Amino acid sequence: MQVAEQALIEFEIAVETFRVEVENFSRLHHQKLGPMYTRLDELDALIAEARAARTGDPEDERKAREARAVVMPMPGVDELFHDWMDTDGLSPEAAAMLTEQPVRPPKRVRPSEEARRLYRDLARKAHPDLAQDEVERQRRDEFIARVNAAYGRGDVELLKELVAEWEAGPVQPPAPLSESEELYARLEWLSRRKELLTVLAKELEDGAIGSMLRMAPDDPDQLLEDIAEQLLGEVSRREAELAEMVQ
Repeated sequence: MQVAEQALIEFEIAVETFRVEVENFSRLHHQKLGPMYTRLDELDALIAEARAARTGDPEDERKAREARAVVMPMPGVDELFHDWMDTDGLSPEAAAMLTEQPVRPPKRVRPSEEARRLYRDLARKAHPDLAQDEVERQRRDEFIARVNAAYGRGDVELLKELVAEWEAGPVQPPAPLSESEELYARLEWLSRRKELLTVLAKELEDGAIGSMLRMAPDDPDQLLEDIAEQLLGEVSRREAELAEMVQ
């Protein structure tokens, strides 16, 4: 039983660390690369408009209108929602507020090695699955939620404070021996929990961001830099194409 519980905890730690990377990558991708995508859309519209002006072809004019429509924001959206919402939906900061995530964007996709070590250590010690009663489970649930939030921000100092807080917490009495019925119920619960985590892990891995992260498992932050470099190259090529058309 103890081996099964520990294996599940390690699996959950792995899923949570990957979830944090997916979330951080998504926010940093929007923050750092969003302006480049916007510039590419604007260049596409300008190129299409220049082509339509040169040819006068109705089909080229239609394509130019469609390209410009992609760039033009919905009138009044930013003002109406006071920057909480834009044409892409909720801003990352607004979404973070509504989901109780840190509003300040993370500095990196993958937290530092020290943050990862502290997080794993805390998760192994304070995991709710180690609780022996509902009161203890609730205490651990609340504590781990704070640990997850600190890890998502890569806040090493706060993680250290949480380590000290946990170590100073109440000493747990030794677990009583389980009855056979309790043992079977516990095994069944562990099985269901593993199935849920397996589904979550697959959803994360199969998602657009998860698929991108699998391309650079060793250094996801470098992946952002590589994408930015590719986009800068695309911007340069589009600008050169536009310059030739308007000469």
